[in-house]
Amino acid sequence: MSREDLSFDDHDEVINPGPETTGFDEIVERALSRRGFLGGVMSFGLGSFLIGTTSMSRAALAGDRFGFAQVAANSADTITLPEGFDWAPLVLWGDPLWSDVHAFDDASRGTAASQARAFGDNNDGMSFFTRGGRSVMAVNNEYTNRRILWGNRPGAEPAGAEDVEKGMMAHGVSIFEVARDAGGAWQVVKDSAFNRRITPRTEMQLTGPAAGHALMKTQADPTGTRALGTWNNCGNGETPWGTYLTCEENFNGYFSAEDETHEVSAELKRYGVSARDWGYGWASVDGRFDVSKHPNEPNRAGYVVEIDPFDPTSMPKKRTALGRFKHENAAVVIAPDGRAVVYLGDDERGEFLYRFVSRGVYSATGDNGDLLDSGTLYVARFRDDLTGEWLALTPETTGMSEAEICIHTRQAASKVGATTMDRPEWVAVNPGKVEAYVALTNNKHRGTKPNRGGDATPAGGPNPRVENHYGQIARWIPDDEDHAAPGFEWNLFALAGNPAVHDDAYGGSDNINAGNMFNAPDGMAFDQTGLLWIQTDGKYSNQGDFAGMGNNQMLCGDTATGEIRRFMVGPRECEVTGLCWSADRRTMFVGIQHPGEKGDSHFPQGGDSLPRSGVFAIRRRDGGVIG
Repeated sequence: MSREDLSFDDHDEVINPGPETTGFDEIVERALSRRGFLGGVMSFGLGSFLIGTTSMSRAALAGDRFGFAQVAANSADTITLPEGFDWAPLVLWGDPLWSDVHAFDDASRGTAASQARAFGDNNDGMSFFTRGGRSVMAVNNEYTNRRILWGNRPGAEPAGAEDVEKGMMAHGVSIFEVARDAGGAWQVVKDSAFNRRITPRTEMQLTGPAAGHALMKTQADPTGTRALGTWNNCGNGETPWGTYLTCEENFNGYFSAEDETHEVSAELKRYGVSARDWGYGWASVDGRFDVSKHPNEPNRAGYVVEIDPFDPTSMPKKRTALGRFKHENAAVVIAPDGRAVVYLGDDERGEFLYRFVSRGVYSATGDNGDLLDSGTLYVARFRDDLTGEWLALTPETTGMSEAEICIHTRQAASKVGATTMDRPEWVAVNPGKVEAYVALTNNKHRGTKPNRGGDATPAGGPNPRVENHYGQIARWIPDDEDHAAPGFEWNLFALAGNPAVHDDAYGGSDNINAGNMFNAPDGMAFDQTGLLWIQTDGKYSNQGDFAGMGNNQMLCGDTATGEIRRFMVGPRECEVTGLCWSADRRTMFVGIQHPGEKGDSHFPQGGDSLPRSGVFAIRRRDGGVIG
């Protein structure tokens, strides 16, 4: 298998292996002790452990909330939608945001200069903003398909600095105005004053407790308050005050050292930073990515970045108070007392689920510019009795300073004994009920290997299956209907699985069947009616344990009844990721990332064209509302 075929987690393990099976006997003993748990509350029927599925038949009698017929799983190289829906591309990798940039060319695949003024690669989280009759989209560009980006070079390797720079410019965030044309279709408004590319070279302000700390200071920034750029931007969030939150995930893979034998610190190893180049080559064109020469530079990445989408002159701000880890998304909700609550997942095997609660309160008419700079960061502990608590990460509980907690957040969470999770992906907050959901995408090491910090990963609680290859969706209900409350109750909304292959817990929960089965839930978002949209980034071999699942997909779940239906199937070798709606809810925007990542796709233009990531507009043919 080539390095291009490795997932980010697998790349981490090859280049910078975590601990071996430390405490293995203890882990296995605890995992085996859960057999009663798996055979009891996890037996099919699930009781109070999996809430919402028992009323499915009763709800069906009351009418159909979904408004579409389920589509079948398939391996076609296109987007498959229910009857009555159409899709069209809005913007693809390399499409110019300004008219002085040439259209994307399959042969050259652009230049560093053109890519810096065009839509980036491998889009992920995104939001749709409307103000004063104008509409602006902010879209993350997570990483590059190097075998496609440099596929016109021998061995799909960069031919020089120009190629490396082009790859760098394909990362970050693309912000652009959109408007309907005469036929009602959405189009990018080229040359709009709102259009902006934010790249790994964009200046950013470091704010919050970690700003100015010694661990944040570098030769280029002796104040520790200014950083250059953002990259590997995965999920996102948006605030009630109209800003965009972009989340830095696998930031570690871009650092290396000229001397590959260089030993990085234990603190950096916890985040997967190493001296070995993953293949991006950034240190060859920008010395700050050489960790042997600039060991503090990785401490300045791994944050949530707040951006004003309507002010292209504004400086993005890295909000260190929200912690440093491999951020998936940032789900913001306002507590009854007005404080802002942000739910955050750390997407790595055996890492943690977090919550930030602001010190100040949200004002609908005032200035909320610094609301995410001060507050308390918490990490979740789930108990097998279906209750849980939020553990405060403070100097008193961790023995670390507030700045150290924000820089070495994983270490702080380990100190307080948080629950290791099966790769926490997106968190979604129900707009009509005080509850939240997290996609736990999978964890092949559950019950067999500790996380990178040496924390045991026993099967149990919301992570009930040893060697979890399918994933699950957990939900929690805060005490006193308050997202800022210290405690919560929890259950599972769905256990993904394959009931055509397995007749045990790996077959999935009662609401998973041969018609709607999937693996690796990842992106999630609620629509305004309270339906939960679920996107997958899993195995698409359609063989073995994954037979019958087809390509990655997007499903819709009724959280009141537990019913789940497949709405969409993506093209070959893609991830379906990123979801937002137009202001009138008549257009749903969905992201397709890395189609043809292994060479078996020409989506969306067909023929012999290059596969290209992009954002796609989905509409009902009758003009009706979607969600």
